[in-house]
Formats: sequence, C-alpha cells, structure tokens
Amino acid sequence: MEYEKYWCNSSQHLKGRRQFLGTALAGLGTAAGVGLLAHPLGAGELTKQGKSLMVIWLAGGISQFESWDPKSDVETGGPFKAIPTTVPGIHISELLPHTAMQMHHMALIRSINTTVMPGADDHGISTNAVRAGRLTRTATDFPELGAAAAKALDRDDFPLPGHIFASAGGSGGRQNNAAYLGPKYAGVTIGAKDGVINSVLPNGMTVSVDGQRNSWRRFVNDRFQQRHRSAQTDAFTQSYEQALQLMNRREIFDVSREPQTVQDRYGSGELGRQLLLARRLLENEVPYVEVRHDGWDFHHNNFEFHIHYVADFDRPFSIFLSDLAERGLLERTLVVVMTEFGRTPKINPGYGRDHWPNSWSVALAGCGIHRGAVIGKTNDSGTEVVDRQVDHRHLFHTYLRAVGVDSAGEFNIGGRSFPIADTATGPIEELLTWLHRT
Repeated sequence: MEYEKYWCNSSQHLKGRRQFLGTALAGLGTAAGVGLLAHPLGAGELTKQGKSLMVIWLAGGISQFESWDPKSDVETGGPFKAIPTTVPGIHISELLPHTAMQMHHMALIRSINTTVMPGADDHGISTNAVRAGRLTRTATDFPELGAAAAKALDRDDFPLPGHIFASAGGSGGRQNNAAYLGPKYAGVTIGAKDGVINSVLPNGMTVSVDGQRNSWRRFVNDRFQQRHRSAQTDAFTQSYEQALQLMNRREIFDVSREPQTVQDRYGSGELGRQLLLARRLLENEVPYVEVRHDGWDFHHNNFEFHIHYVADFDRPFSIFLSDLAERGLLERTLVVVMTEFGRTPKINPGYGRDHWPNSWSVALAGCGIHRGAVIGKTNDSGTEVVDRQVDHRHLFHTYLRAVGVDSAGEFNIGGRSFPIADTATGPIEELLTWLHRT
C-alpha cells in the first residue's frame, strides 16, 4: 500500500509510513522594528519578565478522538477508552497515560472550528492560517506566531535568536516566516544532534585574528551603509553579528552537556532530544522555541498508527512538562501542542480518518492560563462544536496574551502600524489568568 498517494497529496503520508516502520521495528514492546508595544505593564517591565512561548507542532493533524477529546460513541470515537487525569472530571485518551498525570499543569480547548477560512481542510492553507492567526492562503502574508512572539518579547541586550526551531537533525539557515517584521525575527534552525554547526574557528585561527577580521568587516560595512543602507544590508549585518553570538554560546545548544541521568530520562528518541534542547533554550529565556513531530496524516490505519505515534509523543512530553515544572520554568513558559486541524468523526473504508477542521482540539500548559480548565465542548459523536466555538484567530490572541503581550496592540515598522493579531477577534478571556487581562 502506498500511503503517500492519498487524495490530499500530503508529504506527511510518506513521512508517516517511514516513521511508523522505524518505530515499529525498534520498539514493538512499547506499542501499547522597531517600535514599542502598548501594554498595560509597560514595554520595559514586560521584557524583564523573561516569558517564553513553546510550541510542539504535530504536523499532519493529530486526531482529537485519540488524544484530547475521546468519545464513547464507537462509530465515531473508535476503539480506545477515555482515562481519568490528575484533574477530577477531565478525561483524555488512554493512549496518553503519562500526559494524564500532568493535566494539573494543562488546559484543553475542545471547541475549535476553522471552517471560517476557505480551504480549511487543506494542509498548506490550514497550516499557514493556524500559524499566523489570520485568514490567509500564503505563508508570507503575515508573521507566524514565532516571529510575532520574538518581536513582542525582544530585548536589546538579548544575545541569542528570539525564534528557534529545535530540530532533530540539521542546523542552519533562517526560515521565511516573519513577513514585514523582517528576517531578524524569522526562525533559526538548530539541531539537537549537532548543535550550532560551523561554530568553531578554523584550525590555525586565533581568537585575536578573528577579532581583527570582524573589526575590519564592521568598518567596511559601516562605510558602505552610510551611502547604501537598506533593509537588506541591515539583515546581513544582523545575521553576521548573531552568528558570532551563537559561536560564543554554542554550549547552550549541546545537549551532551546535560548529566547522563537527565539524558536518559528524556531518552534517545528524536522528540525527546528535541525537547531536551528546547528546555535548555527556555532556561536561557529564548522568547519562542518550537519542536516538530511529523507524519500525523493517517487516512489509513488511523488506530494502529496512533498507538505508535501517540506513545512516541506521550512519554517525552510528560517528562518535558515535569522537568519544566521542577525547574520553575512553567511559571514563565506557555507550552502549546498545535496542529493544523483535526480528523473526521467518520472512519473511512481504509480504517482511517480524513481532514476535519469543523471541531478539533489544542492542549496548553504553563503560564498565563487557568490550569485544569477545559474550554468548549463538542457533541457526543464529535461531529460539531456545541459550546464556546473559537477559531485560529482567537487562539493566536490567546497564546500571546498568556505570555504578557497585548495582542490588541500594534507593531510599528518603518513608520507603519501593523496589528499584532486579527482585530476582528480577541483572546479566550476565561482561559487567561487575571494577571494578564487588560
């Protein structure tokens, strides 16, 4: 069976098949600019708080039935049961036993409907809109959440990139996801395996010689910029300076510096290593950190795949939350488990679930939210939202407000004002703690 050739033409199918086979063979025994923000706290006070936003992106669309909103209706809910959590009355899928023990740190939003957006059942369109919090069909019209958070929480004296993707393997390069905020706030990819690549001086070059080289570069650049300064030259200058800062702090990205007991706790799996790197970045107050877990697009064999994929997520995620809590980092970090849409209540002939933007869920943990809260409700079969419907625009506002950003404010870029979030909506106020309400 060729999983990559489904009707949606998603590359997630190919990734999902490859990841599933690798997991199954390896571990069958575990299968079961520049202006200030208008904010009630004041811009200076806001940046002193060292808040961070952490996203775990489950690419392809995790099933809400096999995770955050299980149903007892077997025709739509599937074969898995709901289990209790550490919060009385809140149940999640039995595939998440470790996460269930962390629910007192978490909140759930079970009433997301993104059909207000044309093409909401398309991977690309939905990903763009969910990540940017706008009604958009392209990835470059508006800044993604990471860029917005990095800009809003920026500090002049902060030595690291404010928007980092902690990837499993490769490193290097900026992503094109900051739109009009500029490349300074676009995502920088750092690998959990190799850290910051090319971060050691070449053999035979001393620190003194390298310092002289960079002094000469700055002198020549300054002379050139006096006559030909542009956004592009500023971006090149900023990239060089940031590269030097990364070289000077490359040990932050080296997870092998962690005690072996900590490395063993997180495990040797890709997601565990990414989350360990993410924790190190959050300790250093990086404003926005993201890890990615691919392959959740199960149009066939949904239940079999979710057994393995959710297990691959469950234990590392629970360890990550527990570690953040033990270190006091959850008090200043919002963790969001995001995806582009949910899965259909109807189980298709291939025992899979198709794309479903009509009623799905997101999980959060950490600062700025009422822990143990559940926002919204779907009906008994999970086919529609019946209470407190929200969409991706409300979510974008909520994420930023939880870390202290006034999402109703504006960015001032080159003398022009740009709303931070969609002005037609606002945050989910009842989810936010009183401290962050305006």
